Amino acid sequence: MAISLPQTRHRGSSQSCRTYRLVDQQGDPHPILDDLYESLDAAWSEALHWWQEEFGPVQGPVGIGVEVSTLSGEWRTLRYPGT
Repeated sequence: MAISLPQTRHRGSSQSCRTYRLVDQQGDPHPILDDLYESLDAAWSEALHWWQEEFGPVQGPVGIGVEVSTLSGEWRTLRYPGT
């Protein structure tokens, strides 16, 4: 009879499970850009593209933030709106 050992997570595989989301000025999921992204770059690129379409060229702070999912299922802010 084979014994099955619990699988361990490698650091690299846990990083690939993380997802990113965009948030509004109040830290809530963005009402229009409410989606999950596979990287910080993908999320921020989408935010900048939408911002430029809505408000023109970026000349000041962008009122969109970025959060990343944690291994415990919570969200952690990486970039606050307006920075």
